[in-house]
Amino acid sequence: MKKLFLSVVALCVMLFVQAKDYADYVSPLVGTQSSFELSTGNTYPAIARPWGMNFWTPQTGKMGDGWQYVYTANKIRGFKQTHQPSPWINDYGQFSIMPVTGKPEFEEDKRASWFSHKAEIARPYYYKVYLAEHDVVTEMAPTDRAVMFRFTFPENHSYVVVDAFDRGSSVKVIPGENKIVGYTTRNSGGVPANFKNYFVIEFDKPFTYEATFSNDIKPDKPDGSVPVTLKEGKLEQTGFHTGAVIGFKTKKGEVVHARVASSFISPEQADRNLKELGGDSFEVLVQKGKDAWNDVLGKIEVEGGNLDQYRTFYSCLYRSLLFPRKFYELDANGKPVHYSPYNGETLPGYMYTDTGFWDTFRCLFPFLNLMYPSVNQEIQEGLVNTYKESGFFPEWASPGHRGCMVGNNSASILVDAYLKGVRVEDVEALYKGLIHGTEAVHPDVSSTGRLGYEYYNKLGYVPCDVKIHENAARTLEYAYDDWCIYQLAKELKRPKKEIALFAKRAMNYKNLFDSESKLMRGKQKDGKFAPKFSPLKWGGDFTEGNSWHYSWSVFHDPQGLIDLMGGKEVFVSMLDSVFSVPPVFDDSYYGQVIHEIREMTVMNMGNYAHGNQPIQHMIYLYDYAGQPWKAQYWLREVMNRMYTAGPDGYCGDEDNGQTSAWYVFSALGFYPVCPGTDEYILGAPLFKKATLHFENGKDLVITAPDNSDANRYVEEMRVNGKLYTKNYLKHNELLQGGTIDFKMTGRPNMQRGTQESDLPYSFSKDEIVK
Repeated sequence: MKKLFLSVVALCVMLFVQAKDYADYVSPLVGTQSSFELSTGNTYPAIARPWGMNFWTPQTGKMGDGWQYVYTANKIRGFKQTHQPSPWINDYGQFSIMPVTGKPEFEEDKRASWFSHKAEIARPYYYKVYLAEHDVVTEMAPTDRAVMFRFTFPENHSYVVVDAFDRGSSVKVIPGENKIVGYTTRNSGGVPANFKNYFVIEFDKPFTYEATFSNDIKPDKPDGSVPVTLKEGKLEQTGFHTGAVIGFKTKKGEVVHARVASSFISPEQADRNLKELGGDSFEVLVQKGKDAWNDVLGKIEVEGGNLDQYRTFYSCLYRSLLFPRKFYELDANGKPVHYSPYNGETLPGYMYTDTGFWDTFRCLFPFLNLMYPSVNQEIQEGLVNTYKESGFFPEWASPGHRGCMVGNNSASILVDAYLKGVRVEDVEALYKGLIHGTEAVHPDVSSTGRLGYEYYNKLGYVPCDVKIHENAARTLEYAYDDWCIYQLAKELKRPKKEIALFAKRAMNYKNLFDSESKLMRGKQKDGKFAPKFSPLKWGGDFTEGNSWHYSWSVFHDPQGLIDLMGGKEVFVSMLDSVFSVPPVFDDSYYGQVIHEIREMTVMNMGNYAHGNQPIQHMIYLYDYAGQPWKAQYWLREVMNRMYTAGPDGYCGDEDNGQTSAWYVFSALGFYPVCPGTDEYILGAPLFKKATLHFENGKDLVITAPDNSDANRYVEEMRVNGKLYTKNYLKHNELLQGGTIDFKMTGRPNMQRGTQESDLPYSFSKDEIVK
């Protein structure tokens, strides 16, 4: 009996320890079952450290294919260092490594090997797969800027191919040091002319075979393709497309390690970055990677859910902690230094990149402010460096300015951080850069700054007949961004005239409201609405959505929108209609059904398009109209139906942590509808218990013991033991720690959260407006 008791205790201890391995709940394969036509995430398995400079991924796609790993593929072409934030933006600074046996096959199709997901293990910190064609097991364990490979070879002539890719590369084999060095320049834009990613690869087995490959003829155009040929015994190549092959005779089960690092600064810095691996064994690196992920994932502990919910939650949390990635390195003195993708110089200080603010301002960056402010501190300093190096804050960076999406939402990201205490040293440059962005557009990248600012600043909107596409979307986002600048101007005690200017512009959203349709629509330069308005037309005046989706983009003033629509009852009816209207659409602007449209139509939730960002905050707007129970219902529907832990786990593009952070916030029971305020709007928690460990050492414990799929409504809520009826929580109050207790029920409580005093912030209630 005593032995049985001890066995039970040991089992409980083991399960407890396993429960603390949050990283093992994560599946990096979530969202990889995607295609050009239909996205279930458009992700790839990013094997990396949190916010690491380099990610590594198995490569199933061909060189240059944005869909570099697809779950439905059967063959692996290599193991690729990647910095890709999205298939639509594509990659830069990329090269691949591939073990082969028998003969030195180096072309990507010929070296490719069949594989099975049954012989594949993917963790955030570790990847393993069996390459059937070559009878080789490949494993990898990364650090921030380096990685160790472990190859288990058969008895055969074995080789490792290093492909530096096309569009300009160089390789050099150094047999005496068991080393390959080189650089790759392949990119998809956003880099200066001197851009290079320098790499170094060291093996722990001497070479008995050395060769390089390159193109013999030049391509007709810079992005063309040419055949490459293998040159045995030739140790160095520089050309359009180069690579190296080294080989050795191996015994069955023989293990060979490759230590790899890279740098955007210099070959010497790549050597310095290789020291991240230290003298650690492969097993130690795996454990250190696991510890690093458990540390950041463990900042939020959830309990009282099922296994699928844990896997979904921590997989989403993992995706929220990848981008923006580090683009800085550490010099000989351990100080941060970066190659500037904006001016090509090597400069001191932080730099992060690979994110689109149109997506991530909504909740990814507020999430960092709440849970990981020390990381966002570095990111914010990097943004100030971007302004100093390029004259603009970024809107889409990969690694430099990229022409993608609309808005001036760097204002949201910078202001929200500053007002929540994540403050840069040079606030003067911060404010100057924000003002500059309101009255200029980047000369080469029109999505940076404000396209149409001349019209917007004069007329109060960007007209639809001046050849500026997605003009209504720009107007709505500029108005919100102006409200953010107004908030910072107040905080910095800027002149009253300046504060009043941005307060006035923050109301520009009203200029596009059509009282007849009760929706936003494009307006001509003469002040008349555009003819032939269709609320179901995607694109045109809007960005990857229609008027039904974009009309809710008044983040800072839902009460003002309520008033325009005719009051709370009409407002709620309009919200309801998004779910009740069939998933019909007008794709005439695009001339085809874009994937975002298809992702809406297949979800059986009316015209609600959670697969794209413009509408992701909409459900929380029920709180502003005093009907929070409707938010509680629909939020649970979205979490249950649109997220899983499988390869098709998202309902559209994951987008650099935004769609994942939405789930994390919503599962906790609150969400930042309006970054720049100190409020989080209430939904209802998904789990029976969640504990948030803040960087200040305080803990917040959220409990909902009666929570279940049926009991999704909030009957009562207490904060630190006191009855709480408001539909929002305050940032600084959360950071003080304490308890939030939800009493959940199966029936909506239509009395709670209905009073005016319970409603969240709206700009219309601000003193300057009154």
